[in-house]
Amino acid sequence: MRNFVVRDWLPLALRAPLWGARERWGLSICKDDPCWKEWQSTYLEFYAANQRTGIGTKVNDAGYRVMSQIDLSAMRVLEIGPGDIRHVAFWQGRPREYVLADIQAAMLHKARQKLESAGIPSRSLLVRRDEPLPLQDMAVDIVISFYSLEHLYPLRPHVHEICRVLRPGGLLIGAIPTEGGLAWGAGRFLTSRRWLKKHSTIDPDKIICWEHPNFADQILTELDLQFERQFIGHWPFPWMPLLDPNLIIRLIYRKRG
Repeated sequence: MRNFVVRDWLPLALRAPLWGARERWGLSICKDDPCWKEWQSTYLEFYAANQRTGIGTKVNDAGYRVMSQIDLSAMRVLEIGPGDIRHVAFWQGRPREYVLADIQAAMLHKARQKLESAGIPSRSLLVRRDEPLPLQDMAVDIVISFYSLEHLYPLRPHVHEICRVLRPGGLLIGAIPTEGGLAWGAGRFLTSRRWLKKHSTIDPDKIICWEHPNFADQILTELDLQFERQFIGHWPFPWMPLLDPNLIIRLIYRKRG
């Protein structure tokens, strides 16, 4: 997959509008930056407008479908960054316990309400980006991560934490956007970038860098180092397992041992 990526061949003037001005702004969040502060008060509206309606819903659901490949019956599950748990529509079986971990209390409350209405035992963990998960080693059978690995920087310690809390033979299931690929960059340029320009004073070239510091190929490389790859699926062109033409990568990894 990493043999050819269009971004490697593009000049900086074209890379920045598609994937952020990384050389200028870096990958670590600058919490005192005015754009970041405005983003903190804007992102819920942004996600509602761009990922919960229209093409955004179709793209997200394409990743969620990987859940239909796994039986959750009697499993203890941890989800990192659960959002509104829309993938429940694709579940096979009911977990024994569902643990929610997020940096936003409001998102945890929303997710837990959905689980409670479905009669699924759950508990929530309010976590910080730079702290370990408040769970014991080998505490869960399955870790679910949809559209969150691209946000976690630096990535390696976070992947170590996922591996730590998984039991041997446990699964990591989820999906990531094809960040760093041409189709994803062009799609964002035509949709969410325009939204930010219209509805805020945020510089997209900053927020893209800080919100999506990890490219999809980098994420898969890191996961391959720490887990056994079980399944990788691309959408919307599964017969073209390449980064640039696709928008979503579904994934299933197993912890060794």
